[in-house]
Amino acid sequence: MHSELKETNLQITGMTCAACATRIEKGLKKMDGVEQATVNLALEKSSIKYDPAKLSEADFEKKIEALGYGVVKQKAELDITGMTCAACATRIEKALNKLSGVSTATVNLALEKASIEFNPTEVSVSDIIGKVEKLGYGAHQKADERATEDYREKAIKQQQQKFLFSAILSLPLLWTMVAHFSLTSFLYVPDFLMNPWVQLVLATPVQFIIGKQFYVGAYKALRNGSANMDVLVVMGTSAAYFYSVYQAIVTVNSHHGPHLYFETSAVLITLILLGKLFEAKAKGRSSEAIKKLMGLQAKSAIVVRDGVEKEVPLEEVVIGDILLVKPGEKIPVDGEVLEGTTAVDESMLTGESLPVDKKQGDVLYGSTINKNGFVKMSATKVGRDTALAQIIKVVEDAQGSKAPIQRLADQISGIFVPIVVGIAIVTFLVWILWVKPGEFTPALEVLIAVLVIACPCALGLATPTSIMAGSGRAAEFGILFKGGEHLEQTQRIDTVVVDKTGTVTHGKPILTDVVLATGQEEASFLSLIGAAEKQSEHPLAQAIVQGIEERSVTLGDVQFFEAIPGYGVQATVSGQGVVIGTRKLMQQYDIDIEHILPTMETLEENGKTTMLAAINGQYAGLVAVADTVKDTSKEAIRRLQDMGITVIMMTGDNERTAQAIGQEVGVNHVIAEVLPEGKADEVKKLQATGKNVAMVGDGINDAPALATANIGMAIGTGTDVAMEAADITLIRGDLTSIADAIIMSRKTMRNIKQNLFWAFAYNTLGIPIAAMGLLAPWVAGAAMAFSSVSVVLNALRLQRVKL
Repeated sequence: MHSELKETNLQITGMTCAACATRIEKGLKKMDGVEQATVNLALEKSSIKYDPAKLSEADFEKKIEALGYGVVKQKAELDITGMTCAACATRIEKALNKLSGVSTATVNLALEKASIEFNPTEVSVSDIIGKVEKLGYGAHQKADERATEDYREKAIKQQQQKFLFSAILSLPLLWTMVAHFSLTSFLYVPDFLMNPWVQLVLATPVQFIIGKQFYVGAYKALRNGSANMDVLVVMGTSAAYFYSVYQAIVTVNSHHGPHLYFETSAVLITLILLGKLFEAKAKGRSSEAIKKLMGLQAKSAIVVRDGVEKEVPLEEVVIGDILLVKPGEKIPVDGEVLEGTTAVDESMLTGESLPVDKKQGDVLYGSTINKNGFVKMSATKVGRDTALAQIIKVVEDAQGSKAPIQRLADQISGIFVPIVVGIAIVTFLVWILWVKPGEFTPALEVLIAVLVIACPCALGLATPTSIMAGSGRAAEFGILFKGGEHLEQTQRIDTVVVDKTGTVTHGKPILTDVVLATGQEEASFLSLIGAAEKQSEHPLAQAIVQGIEERSVTLGDVQFFEAIPGYGVQATVSGQGVVIGTRKLMQQYDIDIEHILPTMETLEENGKTTMLAAINGQYAGLVAVADTVKDTSKEAIRRLQDMGITVIMMTGDNERTAQAIGQEVGVNHVIAEVLPEGKADEVKKLQATGKNVAMVGDGINDAPALATANIGMAIGTGTDVAMEAADITLIRGDLTSIADAIIMSRKTMRNIKQNLFWAFAYNTLGIPIAAMGLLAPWVAGAAMAFSSVSVVLNALRLQRVKL
C-alpha cells in the first residue's frame, strides 16, 4: 500500500544558469520515492512531490548540497514558558523535529529557549509557536528576531561589493586595452600600466578571489558529470589569464612586447558580475506581486487571554483566540463574529467596493478592513490557512510551476554547454591549423569569444521570469492562475461556457409572485410551502422561504421531507402532502396543470423561475422567483464576443427563463434544463467538435464541469473549494475577469515567445560571429550579460500591463 504523497518547496542558492536548474531537477528525480520535481531558475526554488515513507526533506537538502548548491534555511529563537523538567524539554524537542519543514530543533531547559532551523517555504514561526502551545506550553519570538533580512537582499549586497572590487581592478586594464585601438591611440597610458607584472597583480585577485565562485561552480558541475555556465566562464577566462602569464614569463628578457590578455579575463569577469547583479535585482522585482499581497496582512492583533487584553504579533495568534477589532483596523485572521456589528471592506478579496454588513455568526476574512463597528471575533483560520495566505500560495505555486513551452528550453540548455565546448575547441583548431596557421593568439581570442558568447543564461530565464511577472500581475487584478500550464492553455480558449446562477446573475433570487388556485387561502398556502422548502438547501428554495418569512407567515410542522434533485421536493407538513417543483414533477404525480401553463409561460418569458405546488394531490398555486443580472455581465459578454470568443450560457433552469436572461445579457447560445451531472457532458460535446472550452462557475456545484473543461474558472472569494475545483480563480466575482484572464495569458505567452526567440537567435547568431573572429572576447562578455538582462527586463514589462 502506497503512503500518501507529500509536497515540499525548497529555496535553492548557487544556481547560475538553466543547466544548473536542469541538473538539480534530474538529480532529484533520480531519488527513489520522488514522484515529481521541478526547479525554477528565476524563483530559485524547487517543488518536490515525494513518498514520505521513503524520503524526508533532509534527504533533499543533502542531495542538493551534494550537487554543489545550497538550501535556504531560517533560524528562530523562541522563549518557552511552562517547562518544569527535562521531560518537558524533550517532549517539545521531539514534537518540533517531527514538524514538516523543521530541519533541527533544540530546547534548552535551563535557558527556557528553543532554537529551530526550518524551511520558510514549508513552515512559519506561527506554525512552530502553535505546535508548542498545543503541547501545553507558552512560546513567543524575541522582538529583535522578527526582522530577518531577506537572503536575496544579502546576495545582492555581496554581488555589489564583488562587482565594485572587480571594476576598480579592471578599469586600469580596460584603459590599456581601449588605447590599443587606432581610433583611441591619442589616449595617454602611463608606462607602468603596460608592465606585464603590474597587469598580473591587477588581474590575479579578479581571476581567483572574485572569480572563485565560477571555479567552485565549475568544479562541482564537472564532479557531478555535467557542465554549466561556470564551466564556460572558467574555460574562457582561464585560457586568457594563463596564456598571458606564459607570455609574460617567456618574454621577460625579450625585446618583443608580450601579447597579454589580462584585461580580457578581468573585464569578462567584471561584466559577468554586472550582468548577474542586474539579473538579481530584476528577479527581485518580478516577485513584487507576492510582496504586495503579503503587505496586505495585519502586523499584529489584540488578543484576550485569561481575561487580559494584549497586543501580540500576527504570528502568535492561534486558532480559538478571542480577538478585538476596532473601527478602521485590519481584521488580523479569518474568523467568526462573536459580538458586535460592523461593515467590512472586502475589496482586496472580492473587488466589491461596497462594504459588507457583518453580525454575530458571520465569517470575517483576514486583512479585510473593519470600517465602522467594534467587534469581538474568534480566530478560526490562522497562518497558512487564511483566505489571503491561500491566495498567496496559489500565486507562489503558479510562479514556481513550469509551462509546457519551458520544457523545450530546459532540454536544449541541458545539452548546450558540452556542445559549445566542442564548437569552441573545433573553432580553435580550425584557426590555428588553417585560418592563421601556427598563430596561437587569434585562435585563443576566438576560443574565448565562442565560450563566453554562448552562455545559456537567457534561455533559462526566458520562460520562468515571464510566468512570474504575468501571474503576479494577474493576481493584482484578482485572477489567480494555479500553474504555468494553465497560464499557457488559457490563450487558446475559443469558447466560454458560463453558468447562469451566481455567475451571470447575483445568485440571490427573490420571491416575486404568488399565484393561488381558486379557493386557496394565501396564509395557509404559504405556511405549507415555506415549511417544505425550508428543509431544502437549494438557493431558490431559500429565496422562497426568505420571501414568505418577510410576509410574517408562521411555518407549519414538517413530518417528512425528500429532495428530488433537478425536479423539486415532496414533504408532509402539518399532516398534508405537499409537492413543489417543475412541470415534469407534476406530471409524475398526475397533477392537472394545463390551465395554469399560459400564466407560467408569461412569468418565464420575463426571466422568472416558477415552481408549481400541489397539496394533497391537487394543484394549489405557483410561486415565482427572479435572480437579477450582475451589472457587469452584459458588458463582459460583449467584450468576449468582440475578442472572437463564442459565449454559451448553461443552466439547470427552464428554457424560457434561461432564454430571457440570455437575451438580457446578449448571449445567443443557451443550454437550459441541464442537471448538475449533465454539465460535464455538455462540455465534452463541445470539446468533441474541436473547441477549446473554458467553463466558468461557482466552483462547488459546477466542479465536474470545471474539471472537464480545458480551463476551469471559479467565480468566488478565494474559498478553498473554489480554488481546488478550478484552474483559475476569479476573485472579483464578475465576468469581466474572464476576458482579463485570456488577455493576460495571451500577453504572457507573446512575451515568452519573444524571450525564447531572442535567446535562441542570440546564441545561434552569436556563436558563428564569434567563431569567424568578428567579436572581441570582452564584447562577447558584454553581449552575454546584456542578453540575460534584456530577457528579464522584457518579462518585467508584463508588470505594467493595463487591463
